[in-house]
Parts: sequence; C-alpha cells; structure tokens
Amino acid sequence: MSQIPTLIIVPGWRDSGSGHWQSLWAESLVGSVRVKQDDWMQPTRNAWVRCISDTILAQPGPVVVIAHSLGCIATTHLPPEVAARIQGALLVAPADPERRGPLVDFAPVPYHALPYRSVLVASSNDPFCPVRTAGAYARAWGSEFVRLQNAGHINIESGFGEWPLGLALLQSLVGSPLLTQPAASAVASSSSLGFQIA
Repeated sequence: MSQIPTLIIVPGWRDSGSGHWQSLWAESLVGSVRVKQDDWMQPTRNAWVRCISDTILAQPGPVVVIAHSLGCIATTHLPPEVAARIQGALLVAPADPERRGPLVDFAPVPYHALPYRSVLVASSNDPFCPVRTAGAYARAWGSEFVRLQNAGHINIESGFGEWPLGLALLQSLVGSPLLTQPAASAVASSSSLGFQIA
C-alpha cells in the first residue's frame, strides 16, 4: 500500500483568511499542514520559497500541494530536490507577478514543465491574472487546465467557501479518499461530484 501524501496548503499574498476554502480545508482535512510565511504583506521570493521548502522537507513522505494565487507561483520556483517530494499540485487562481508591483520579486514566472502531476484552476474574469495568462502557465507547466466561468479570484470575495469541486479535483491528485475531521465529515461526499478537465 502506497503512503498517503501530506497535504501542504500554500496561501497567497496576504494569506487566506477565515472562511476561505484553504482555511476551511486546513481545519477539516486530516493530515494537512499549512505553510506559514514570516511576511504575508511584503513577499519576497527567497523567503517564501524557503518556508514552503522547509515545510515540505519536514514531512515524512510525499506531499500534495494546494496553492492559491501567489502560492502557485512560489511553488513553481521550488528547487528540484523539493519538487521531487511533490506527488501532485492543485494550483488555483495563479497570480501574475509581472503585472502587479508588490509581487515583482516572483517574476519572471518559470515556464518549464513541472516534474509532477498538476491541475491548474483559473477563472474567466480573475482580476489578478488574465485567463489567457493562466492558460499559458498550464501549457508551460504541463498542467491539466480547468477553466471556471466568472469565478473571480476563487476566494471569499467571489463566494467560495468549502468549494466541493476543488475537493474533487484534490482527490484526483491524492489518489485515495480524503479523510476529514468528524465535524466536517459531510465534505468527504464531495468527491463524487463530476467535473471536466480541459
């Protein structure tokens, strides 16, 4: 029997607040570990990549990364020895650091195939990254591309709480049933939802 991967939750710029699907998943999914950055407001690439790397390397086995926004871009900057520990990655609403001044340290975005399976979820009207840019990331990274219609930045402001579709996509990367805390056991049934990958 293969080892169940640890779920590594990687928030984006300014962190994911209470009620954000990443925060809800961190509370409900057994075996999840949330990355903590020293500075959420003024991110630097070296510091963020180091924190993510340290979190991944501290786990006893393979990991699946669950990244949002700038967390997606930081994940693609991980060094090879860290990326080798990743079994898969759910990359949601990636940022576009080349168009956003405070995030410029994360540019240029790597445009090479990721050495693990990844699913990139983007929205047709994300105010922080044009969907065509997200599509270019997906092609370069070798990611399966899921395009959502009018979903904003796929965060609290655009109405995303527990986000059952995201859980179903995550389960496809984990390869085994997601284990939830007893109070959130209803979330586990979301894995039966259908979805389409482009």
